[in-house]
Amino acid sequence: MPKSPSDEPRRIKVQRRGPLLVEGPVEVELEDGTTVASDRFRVALCTCRRSRRFPWCDTSHRDRACGPA
Repeated sequence: MPKSPSDEPRRIKVQRRGPLLVEGPVEVELEDGTTVASDRFRVALCTCRRSRRFPWCDTSHRDRACGPA
């Protein structure tokens, strides 16, 4: 049984044609080793890399379909 809220696992929602929805707050390590953080209660992580705000989703995936149908 978890001892505190921080001991609980993060919930991640996978969507077929969209971002990964992650219960926050989160810290994301990028390929170059830098980190970005968000204290929001839920964040959308871009999976198609079309976002101008990567790694955060800015709904650019709506212009063209992301991933397999």
